[in-house]
Amino acid sequence: MARMPGATFIGPTPNETDGGQEEVRGLVLHIQQGTEAGSEAWFKNPASQASAHFLNPKTGNLRQLVDTANRSWAEAAGNRYWVSIENEGFVPDALTASQLENAAQLLAWLHKTYNVPLQSTDDPNGRGLGWHGMGGAAWGGHTGCPGDAIKAQRGAIITRAKVILGIVPTPPKPTYEPFPGAAFFTAGHRSPIIAAMHKRLVAEGCNHYQSSANADVWGSGDVASYAAWQRKLGYTGAGADGTPGATSWSKLHVPNV
Repeated sequence: MARMPGATFIGPTPNETDGGQEEVRGLVLHIQQGTEAGSEAWFKNPASQASAHFLNPKTGNLRQLVDTANRSWAEAAGNRYWVSIENEGFVPDALTASQLENAAQLLAWLHKTYNVPLQSTDDPNGRGLGWHGMGGAAWGGHTGCPGDAIKAQRGAIITRAKVILGIVPTPPKPTYEPFPGAAFFTAGHRSPIIAAMHKRLVAEGCNHYQSSANADVWGSGDVASYAAWQRKLGYTGAGADGTPGATSWSKLHVPNV
């Protein structure tokens, strides 16, 4: 028996081959072209002659329909060698954040359990993270499944799986300068924080007035620059007077210096 820890088991289904999984070369991404409830009902209907190892709703927990020691009926000639995941949605949907996380958790588990390599593949005889359409006619001819948007997310799934496994460190969250207070912004005041603010205003297309020679000095040009940023945020009148406030400062994301 091979069930993924943390996944909700919703099997069994009559549409599977007990003990029929000969090898696990990798994970195949599908799209349900339907809803989670509808797909589960269809995969449990003997008339469908179809199933998948895992179902991935747009929100919520990953759900396992078929034990990975058993063969699901998801991609015809590929069934003996691949684990399948059906993602709720319709082409051209992309995976939601929850679905991407579930897929990454599954890929990480398959890497630990079956030594599935953490790489993309477009080869039905390869190994890694594939997609239904790569198998062509031999896999049922569903060449548009799961859609370009989901295929393009394979890199993100693999990167997240590596983080889960500790292969790459979790990227640090960016930290930003706290609002230094309105009194900080007085004419002639020099500070590395002001220089960092200038770089962010340039990036936002709002710093049209400040001389680079005085990049760390607060002056009249900065008032105009910051007013442009405030207007970009939707402020008008006194709200766009060029004096930094806590809310507009927090949205500018001035990096720590």
